[in-house]
Amino acid sequence: MKYTKAEARKRRHYRVRNKVSGTSERPRLNVFKSNSYFYAQIIDDTKGVTLVESSSIKLNKPNNIETAIAVGKDIAEKAKAKKISNVVFDRGGYLFHGKVKAFAQAAKDNGMKF
Repeated sequence: MKYTKAEARKRRHYRVRNKVSGTSERPRLNVFKSNSYFYAQIIDDTKGVTLVESSSIKLNKPNNIETAIAVGKDIAEKAKAKKISNVVFDRGGYLFHGKVKAFAQAAKDNGMKF
């Protein structure tokens, strides 16, 4: 059975989510990208609460690699303000390439550890 790109990503994401979960000591850094925007949020799965969020909508930027870098910096700064440094990275089923890789590198460069 052949899956579409979206279906394959969803399957990868479900497979990863069975193993990756955020706790209050080490929350989950989740990534989602649409055709228009790039989103990231830090989630405590034990409480079911979003602790920090950032997106290209709030930064008023187009969806490209430079924007992913800006979102990575923004979420790292907001996490630092809430004293969150260690996270579990959930790439959302996307390949660790392009925007996702640029986002992760920018977050690491600004103090996040995963």
